[in-house]
Amino acid sequence: MATVVIIAVAVFFLGMGVSGLIAPAALIRPFGMVAELAEARAEIRAVYGGFGVSIAVLLALALADVGGIRRGAVVAVAVALLGMAFGRLTAHVVERPSAFYPSWLYFWVEVAGGALLLTTGW
Repeated sequence: MATVVIIAVAVFFLGMGVSGLIAPAALIRPFGMVAELAEARAEIRAVYGGFGVSIAVLLALALADVGGIRRGAVVAVAVALLGMAFGRLTAHVVERPSAFYPSWLYFWVEVAGGALLLTTGW
């Protein structure tokens, strides 16, 4: 089960990362955002693209337990996911996004991924 969870979360981050690198404006469009300037697209590539790909690589290394990093890497990614979910929850309290997609969908994906990593990931 742990292997499946780590792979699933890694694929999620890899998908986000590659999308952020290749099509930054398209990645944020469901959130009602527009990336008109090159600086904005560079920021999306860094935060969504580079971060997503690096987390996927970290989870691949964790899966192989390279250097004994599995537990620490899994906990770090779980905490990052739960932090993302907390940010979405805060947004809901402050501004009340009305639609399920994209905010609530990603909230539940992040909660599930974080919880599964913490309970089965090592």
